[in-house]
Amino acid sequence: MIKDNQRLFNRLQIVVDAIVIAVSYALSYVLRFAGPWADNTVYHLPFVDYIVFLIFVIPVFLFLYYTHDMYSSRRMSGRKRELMNIIQANTIGILAFMVVLYILHQAHISRAMLLIFWVVDVFLETLSRNVIRYALRFVRRKGFNLKYVLLVGYSKSAEAYINRIRLNPQWGYVVRGILDNRMEAGTMYKGVKVLGRIENLEIILPENKLDEIAITLSLDQYQELEKVVKLCEKSGVHTKFIPDYNRFIPNKPYMEDLQGLPVINIRHVPLSNTLNMMAKRVVDIIGSILMIIFFSPIMLFSLIAIKISSPGPVIFAQERVGLHNKSFMMYKFRTMVVQDPTEEESAWTKRGDNRVTKIGKILRKTSMDELPQLFNILRGDMSIVGPRPERPQFVEKFKEEIPRYMIKHQVRPGLTGWAQVNGLRGDTSIEERVEYDIYYIENWTMGFDFKIILMTAFTGIINENAY
Repeated sequence: MIKDNQRLFNRLQIVVDAIVIAVSYALSYVLRFAGPWADNTVYHLPFVDYIVFLIFVIPVFLFLYYTHDMYSSRRMSGRKRELMNIIQANTIGILAFMVVLYILHQAHISRAMLLIFWVVDVFLETLSRNVIRYALRFVRRKGFNLKYVLLVGYSKSAEAYINRIRLNPQWGYVVRGILDNRMEAGTMYKGVKVLGRIENLEIILPENKLDEIAITLSLDQYQELEKVVKLCEKSGVHTKFIPDYNRFIPNKPYMEDLQGLPVINIRHVPLSNTLNMMAKRVVDIIGSILMIIFFSPIMLFSLIAIKISSPGPVIFAQERVGLHNKSFMMYKFRTMVVQDPTEEESAWTKRGDNRVTKIGKILRKTSMDELPQLFNILRGDMSIVGPRPERPQFVEKFKEEIPRYMIKHQVRPGLTGWAQVNGLRGDTSIEERVEYDIYYIENWTMGFDFKIILMTAFTGIINENAY
């Protein structure tokens, strides 16, 4: 049985990366200056003058790969995340290279060649790493390079861990069994057996047939935690702790050091940071002004069409709950016939709702009825991107029925959002929307906002769930 030696593998990966960087650099020179398509009339330095800079390029790029978490275990790493890390590291590396060239007054080093190098290196790094990944997965499917794990404690966390291991056999993890003081020996969960009591660790660990221990104690068994950790550390077996309270903390918990006392924040909200909040607000102001100018012909046409097609006001104002649970009046183009306020507040619009006007159907289907909210954004009631705001009566209802629902009010509501671009709008699951909203809140970056804006522009304008 081949055991995974991560330290040795990382060293080999560094060697592979260094070779890939050097090959990409040389290939980029060939593509720029030596190929049949190259313009030989353009002056360029000989290859030897370019090779000198590899002394700078290789160590800097390897350091950037290290800082971008590209030398951690691939068993559970995702390809998309790895690709993004490669792109980010290469972009920083190329920019740093250009700065050095500027400082050294090296004007004859081709910037076009460096751009080709960026593309080639991203491609070859991604290719080489995926080849290694699939080779390891093939080996694991054959029963080699496996990691044998024992779970200590039967809990929801233990079940969740087993579920994920079963769904991802390519990770190469095998759960040998569970130790627990409450469950009867022989109890099975999806093929994993309860082997005995936690005290059996003292017998099992010396046999040295395990690669990892995963502590999955339930909350009411945490008095056993200190004893279990001491036994595991004494044996030298790699130990993980999977808390049974993970449903109460974010996926990426924010830790603070309180004079040596670790503190876990129950909810990390990047937009609670003043600089992040100010940066997002600046983008909202500039973006809303530009969009008001750009969409002004459509808004003018909508105003006229609504006025001609049905009696009543053109703009519809409705109370919604926003940042810090404060109410505000949200604006929309009126898409329904004028009705009694109590009737309007009773429910959402359903498919085939006869209250919606002909023009209203078009505006709703294309999301153009939302355009007046650009003025809400300019006023500061809303943001371009964020969770959609809800009416007060539904907020009161959902906060009692849906766990963590009120977390969405820790940021400004948005014109569009992560839930909306994933099709969750109109008469769709509120629970799913909340999960997407919380993911956005906990993982906010300016880049994430721009991604959602682009997804809205290209895929999120017309939606089958908008009635």
